[in-house]
Amino acid sequence: MSDFTREGNRLVYRYDAEKLWIESWGENSLRVRGTKMAEMPECDWALLSPRTDAADIDIGEEGASIRNGKIELRINSSGKISVYNSRGVLLLDEYVRNRRDIRSKTCSALEIEAREYRPIIGGGYEITVRFESLDAGERIYGMGQYQQSCLNLKGADLELAHRNSQASVPFALSSLGYGFLWNNPAVGRAVFGKNVTSWEAKSSTLIDYWITAGDNPAEIEEAYAKVTGTVPMMPDYAMGFWQCKLRYQTQDELLQVARGYRERGIPVSVIVVDFFHWPYQGEWKFDPEYWPDPGAMIAELEKMGMKLMVSIWPTVEQKSENYEEMLRKGYLVRTERGMRIAMGYQTPAIHYDATHPDARAFVWEKAKKNYYDRGIKIFWLDEAEPEYSVYDFDNYRYHLGPDLEIGNIYPVMYAKTFFDGMKAAGQENILNLLRCAWAGSQRYGALVWSGDIHSSFESLRNQLAAGLNMGIAGIPWWTTDIGGFHGGWIDDPRFHELFVRWFAYGAFCPVMRLHGDREPHRPPLGTSGSAAVASGAGNEVWSYTDEVYEICKKYIFIREKLRPYITDLMKAAHEKGSPVIRPLFYDFPADRTAWEIEDQYMFGPNYLVAPVLYEGIRERSVYLPAGSSWTNAWTGEKIEGGRSVTAPAPLDKIPVFTRDGARLP
Repeated sequence: MSDFTREGNRLVYRYDAEKLWIESWGENSLRVRGTKMAEMPECDWALLSPRTDAADIDIGEEGASIRNGKIELRINSSGKISVYNSRGVLLLDEYVRNRRDIRSKTCSALEIEAREYRPIIGGGYEITVRFESLDAGERIYGMGQYQQSCLNLKGADLELAHRNSQASVPFALSSLGYGFLWNNPAVGRAVFGKNVTSWEAKSSTLIDYWITAGDNPAEIEEAYAKVTGTVPMMPDYAMGFWQCKLRYQTQDELLQVARGYRERGIPVSVIVVDFFHWPYQGEWKFDPEYWPDPGAMIAELEKMGMKLMVSIWPTVEQKSENYEEMLRKGYLVRTERGMRIAMGYQTPAIHYDATHPDARAFVWEKAKKNYYDRGIKIFWLDEAEPEYSVYDFDNYRYHLGPDLEIGNIYPVMYAKTFFDGMKAAGQENILNLLRCAWAGSQRYGALVWSGDIHSSFESLRNQLAAGLNMGIAGIPWWTTDIGGFHGGWIDDPRFHELFVRWFAYGAFCPVMRLHGDREPHRPPLGTSGSAAVASGAGNEVWSYTDEVYEICKKYIFIREKLRPYITDLMKAAHEKGSPVIRPLFYDFPADRTAWEIEDQYMFGPNYLVAPVLYEGIRERSVYLPAGSSWTNAWTGEKIEGGRSVTAPAPLDKIPVFTRDGARLP
């Protein structure tokens, strides 16, 4: 009797307690699920419903195969999986070392399974899936945002968990011509080793991954976007310059800053009311003592062409007017041991449970009444990991299950809370700023920023890699705190150099957003509620020197003139999932050197940007990919691609090269 059966569009394999489902799921793509539970869990997590195209399934004496367009999966009689592209090239091969198949070259006394289900006593399984490392030269990109400078992740060991400034988005794009989504929101680990690639889930009931094959990175990226969703069309106002600092303490202070930009003739798209403008955490409203007339404030900002964004935290403290009701109705995250406290900033608090649909509705109702109905149409959904004072992932439990099992879905559900509410209110082109994401966050209008990072050139180098890998991981809306968040002293000339280098880089990011906790701090206005939190020093473009001011002003106006081009980039992100910023290989996959460049990027198809990433540098080497002609945007020098050049990089200029006759306005 065969271990293989066909059930409609699905190839099914059974051996002992394991059941394996393999089916077509989108263009040139397959989904693989495995479990040892009585029934296959059927949550789709990041994946949208598949197309209904029939797969080509063949079951023979030695095994079975399933083909969907450019991808084919073969599974032998021992259950070992191998994946090929349309040319018959092996893309993935399970790593197995056991004696079940004595005819295989992997026959071994080691007894290592490719698909390992390690039982958790009284619960599910700790799961590991292993693949051979087929090519020492393979390069891996994507996987979200990690605070490290390496763009190529081959050789990396990555925690599949969220932290402040870390966003695990487990989609990997390989230079071998495939994309791989680990469709499991469990806390875990991914290792892209020299000898083996492994994917691990600390607590789960199934293996679930999706794989696609394509002839170039864009084809792979677009196939991934079709099954996980794309961002909405970015609203026009969001494409300009955003002003923010930690933190405007009063309504008058924020309006004075807005008026200062207007008087100087400097356009601002969005200005921000940061955290602790509320009386208590879990009271999603303005503190009336310091923000007495939000309606008038919003109206004045609108006349100046500025949108107001307000910070939302998911934390609820016991003094909140909503705590007892949310506790009674089960709307708060639970702890497995100890007191129900997860966050210790200012006062102890616990997060609302974004995986609970009724909790999402409750929080949105409060935000709608106190913000949205007053005219605020864009939210800063902070603490989206969610951030814990202690990252004991095994100590938290959600409506959908333990943190270890489903915790990485939290930022998706946090974004969905506001996206669904805003959509129901009739809003289109929804965008909200979040500090974290998982696969699928993009379809809920998530603009992700890179968290509370340090103000240093080393940190700037980390953000370059983070932003590019986030785009490859399917999150095209990404930004960073220009100048970094921690440690920037406004009177330090060394910080001024970092600041202007970062500002120029920010002009060529998906969103240009100035933010930071500048030193020296300003004292709190009081001792309770929103007054108890200190504020950073000034962080407006005029807060530094005249030289810094003139450089910043220049790049703000460059950004303004780039708006028509940025609109085209955002349309491509919305329609196809195209990254706004991307590594050189995305546009030049046939150029082998382009795959090796990690300190430059393309801002859409027309502009090559080479940010200055080290202190004291006034020129740098720039590689210009083959197949195009290039023009130095500042000097007008024309150069044929396929070689490196030395580009001048004075303090007020970021090296930018335009492609095939394009011009920088």
